[in-house]
Amino acid sequence: MTSKTWSRVGVPALLLALAVAAPVLAQTAPPAADAASAVPAAAAAPTVNKGDVAWMLTSALLVLMMSVPGLFLFYGGLVRAKNMLSVLMQVAYSVCIVGLIWVLYGYSLAFTGGSPFIGGFSKAFLSGVTGESLAATFSVGVAIPEWVYIAFQMTFAMITPALIFGAFAERMKFSAVVLFVPLWVTFVYFPVAHMVWYWAGPDAIDAAAKAVAAAADGTAKTAAQAALDAVLADAGYIFSLGAIDFAGGTVVHINAGIAGLVACIMVGKRLGYGKEALSPHSLTLTMVGASLLWVGWFGFNAGSNLEANAVTGLAMMNTFIATCAAGMSWMFVEWLVKGKPSMLGLASGIVAGLVAVTPPSGFAGIMGSLVLGLIVSPICFIFCTAIKNALGYDDALDVFGVHGVGGIVGAIATGILVSPSLGGTGIYDYTTGAVAAYDMTAQVIAQLKAVGVTVVWSGVGTAVILFVISVIVGLRPSTDVEREGLDINEHGERAYHS
Repeated sequence: MTSKTWSRVGVPALLLALAVAAPVLAQTAPPAADAASAVPAAAAAPTVNKGDVAWMLTSALLVLMMSVPGLFLFYGGLVRAKNMLSVLMQVAYSVCIVGLIWVLYGYSLAFTGGSPFIGGFSKAFLSGVTGESLAATFSVGVAIPEWVYIAFQMTFAMITPALIFGAFAERMKFSAVVLFVPLWVTFVYFPVAHMVWYWAGPDAIDAAAKAVAAAADGTAKTAAQAALDAVLADAGYIFSLGAIDFAGGTVVHINAGIAGLVACIMVGKRLGYGKEALSPHSLTLTMVGASLLWVGWFGFNAGSNLEANAVTGLAMMNTFIATCAAGMSWMFVEWLVKGKPSMLGLASGIVAGLVAVTPPSGFAGIMGSLVLGLIVSPICFIFCTAIKNALGYDDALDVFGVHGVGGIVGAIATGILVSPSLGGTGIYDYTTGAVAAYDMTAQVIAQLKAVGVTVVWSGVGTAVILFVISVIVGLRPSTDVEREGLDINEHGERAYHS
């Protein structure tokens, strides 16, 4: 039923399950002389492994490196020199402001109960979080400190809105960006993160399932089953659909990709788009940035297992192989179509592979990831060239073409690649303590529903937010400012001095 998503330990649900089981155990207990040996022991407190903690702290830093300096350099090199600093400023602003919002209310909205669509404010200002509070992993009885989990998830929230900037690069006022990021993470990112990743946790489900098994009569079983149903229902909407997303294909990439598409259309095209060369000013910096993104992505994908074990190794290998395959695939397709293999094409393929393998990274087999990498690059290449040109939208740095399309391909493919018959892990069912029977059709349908919900939520939410901002401060600078460059006019600095 469940998938490898992120959550807090479901302590309230665990206590509820034990409360249901306790009367049953009392009713069926043998005489007092044998009671001590016959009654099951209370559930042991989750244990914390220092190796898991060290890996998760490292993973959080790797994901931060994806933003600063990875995305800095990747996006910065792709724009013209007169707008280099504007991109760096926007990404740095996203990292800083989202970090503050995260500890004020973002973590609470994303990862506490409330409704299927958004959490509540029970952990606003990190209320109740202490050095003793724990967050669940994906193994029953194994946890990490909640501080560590908060830090890891914060880095995901930091980079997601920053990805959107590539779609409207070189043409949005910084004042508009300042308003956009807080509004977007509040009304788009946090709800989608909650819908995809919030659940009661393995410990709560395991305890409730054991209470059902221990119930002796009809009344007790009915009560225990109701408690289990309540635990299972304590989940985000997309999670409850049965969709799986190991590391953020929906939450990060489809979410940002669709927002980027909407934004580039609403903001409008760059001056001179389609009429004059708008060439990247430093592909060297872009390739350095792509390399940092790849290294950081191991924290993104392998870190999403929340433990240091075999599944972590699987996610790491998939992140290697799918990316290698996608890089080669894009290079050869571009060579065939355009006559020359470009370094920008290779870098784009690397990122496309990283995006596509994100949702199945801990579910797919290695060969499945290889095939995914080979497939995703030609699809993204078509969207970044023929389809973008045909429809005429100016997605400056191909946020939709790579992140949106690559994320959609990866999310849907996850429903296929998780199949044990294709080398995948299958989907673990915590109610039975075993891998569940696999139905590819049902899983692909669940994945399609997840994609659909994310596309609609992100698209509509982004459009409303940009409309409000356009009324308040406007979206674009003047024509003169845009022609001279955002660096000197918006920030009073130049990236380079001759």
